Parts: sequence; C-alpha cells; structure tokens
Amino acid sequence: MATEKKRKVQIFSPCKALEFEDQALESLFHFMDESAPHSIANGDLSLALLQEQQHSQLHSDYLYDPSPTDVITFPGDPDENLAGEICVSIDMAFSYANTHHLNFSTELILYLIHGWLHLAGFDDRSGADRQVMKQEEQALMHLLETNHQVPLFKYQPNE
Repeated sequence: MATEKKRKVQIFSPCKALEFEDQALESLFHFMDESAPHSIANGDLSLALLQEQQHSQLHSDYLYDPSPTDVITFPGDPDENLAGEICVSIDMAFSYANTHHLNFSTELILYLIHGWLHLAGFDDRSGADRQVMKQEEQALMHLLETNHQVPLFKYQPNE
C-alpha cells in the first residue's frame, strides 16, 4: 500500500522572541491533513508567524486595511504547487490570551486553524458563517488536543 507524500510546510518566523519546534508545527498540519473532516488543496503550505507591525503592514498592503487583525489567509496556486499561506499575528494572540486568561499556545493554534479552515473553503463574513466556523475551530482544536498534537509556543515580547 503506497503512502501519500506529506505536504511541505514552510514556516517563516522572524521573531527571535517566539520559541517553538518547527517539526511539531509541521506535524500539526500533517495530522490535520490526515485526520480532519475537511481538506485543503494539494501543494505546499506556507505559514508566517508575524509581530503586529509586520502583520498590520501585510493587512494594509494586500487588503487595504491598516488596522491590526489576527489572521490573514491567502489562497494557493495549484500551478505553483501552493495550497495557500496563513499569516498570523503572534502579538494579537499573546494579548488576547493574556487579557482573557487563556493559554498562548492554544490561542495561536486557533488562529492557524482559522486560516486552515479558510483554505478549506470556510467563510466568516456573515453571522451564520462565523458560527459554523467557530464550531469547526473548536472541533479541530478538540481533535488536536485529544491526539496530543498542540505544539508549545513560548513568547516574551519586548515591552
């Protein structure tokens, strides 16, 4: 029985204050590819873990909105063997987790799941769609947690 080739997960994380194991993050996406009830296009997956200034600049440059946001997802290009790109704001995840007394790693993974769901075809523009997406996020997070697939992230932003 032939085994399917795992997608390449490219991780861009220029922030020296963010610590995590690349392999653990790659494994999370390989696990979702194999176990989630939804799928994204074939091809490489690009992840960008950015600080607020970089993330907001991206938001401004590509979506013409300079305000901070948590996740930006760019669809892939099958001709380039690219499934898509998920860009998350580590500062927004850190701030939200601290304000709401949540685990930073869990919050950051929720942002990555959110982006993955966008690549799987989910939308969150309407209230009903947002509710469905929240349910899918929680279901995927539960799947990851029960299978010990949530990597640990450590972040101490410079004040």
